[in-house]
Amino acid sequence: MTATLRPYRHGRDYEAIGRFLVETYATGGAHVNWMQPRWEYMHFHPLIENVDLDTIGVWVDGGRIVAVAHPEHGPGRAYFQVRPGCEALRPEMLAYAERHLRGLRHGRRVLQVLINDRDTDFQRWASAVGYERLAHSEPMSVLPLGEGPGPIRLPAGFRLISLADDNDLPRLTRLIWRGFDHGDEPPDDGLAERRLMQSAPNYRRDLNIVAVAPDGTFASYCGMWIEPAGRLAYVEPVCTDPAYRRRGLATAAITEGIRRCAAGGAAVACVGSAQPVYLAMGFRPLYTSSLWQRIWT
Repeated sequence: MTATLRPYRHGRDYEAIGRFLVETYATGGAHVNWMQPRWEYMHFHPLIENVDLDTIGVWVDGGRIVAVAHPEHGPGRAYFQVRPGCEALRPEMLAYAERHLRGLRHGRRVLQVLINDRDTDFQRWASAVGYERLAHSEPMSVLPLGEGPGPIRLPAGFRLISLADDNDLPRLTRLIWRGFDHGDEPPDDGLAERRLMQSAPNYRRDLNIVAVAPDGTFASYCGMWIEPAGRLAYVEPVCTDPAYRRRGLATAAITEGIRRCAAGGAAVACVGSAQPVYLAMGFRPLYTSSLWQRIWT
């Protein structure tokens, strides 16, 4: 392998890396990359303003992308996407991340990296240069859709709609703000953030499901993406207003979103979580990536 490093250029590389992720993602085994929807979600998330895209490193071999090292929502945490058979690049990628992707925490330089718990080679490399494993981890769970999702149950008076039916941005923004426990009322720029996220190329309002309370309040929300080539449904994000929790609303919204993705050809649903709400629906943990950290004094 004669892979060479080049700097990321958004106009040239954004879609090419998306195709690379479609080609290389597999819902099993020790080798895992991001799904393309997460790459897209990163670029259309409001926190992209904290990301210096020029810090992304791209390795190519014969004109083909074989590896990418990048942040997600800002400096200090690195992610590595590698084409199968090119895993030997990971030490070089880690060294690159230490030069370009480090952040500052409490005045000290730090880098955190996500390493699959099955990837013992990468764990050894990281440990040898001073990384320590932290308690934080990112699980991935999957639900095969061969038999379709389960039944949808809603409390009396509640109903499910998609954003294709009613894309009420003020109500949606308030739900997401409250649903992720940010406070009671969203800031004034919340609508602009919603518009940015909905401008993603593969965002589909008909796959984004809202549980509506009897008084018209948006009570629970499930975002959903479909990746047709891999026949994948990707659940992101999910939240419920604190006033409406523990009523099964999130489960109903997720189930409806999955049902629509299955009708669109998805064979498996994936979610970056192992919370009980997903396990109760039949999702099963596939793998976990743990956070490893190095601090420079």
